[in-house]
Amino acid sequence: HVQLVESGGGSVQNGGYLKLSCTASASTYAHYCMGWFRQAPGKEREGVATIERDGSTRHADSVKGRFTASRDNVQNTLYLQMNSLKPEDTAMYFCSDFNNWGPGTQVTVS
Repeated sequence: HVQLVESGGGSVQNGGYLKLSCTASASTYAHYCMGWFRQAPGKEREGVATIERDGSTRHADSVKGRFTASRDNVQNTLYLQMNSLKPEDTAMYFCSDFNNWGPGTQVTVS
């Protein structure tokens, strides 16, 4: 069982930036494909980015060119750099290994 904890959320203005982090409890994290997801009020959870064990990434069209997922397998940490934030990016952001989920971190863009 891997425990995941997100951090780095906050409130920013339109066009601002944030960097989210997700720390995993187990060193086996390095063997997992990981993902960033988000859920806005009244909407379904959606995928934002996935990152494979080797660091290769895929990003949703809605964030492509603005968000960048990365990972540090030594620090057991996943990152999501979010630039040029828009109000529609407002959501709770989660990381996951597709079996376990963190509690989420809130991002609000106004």
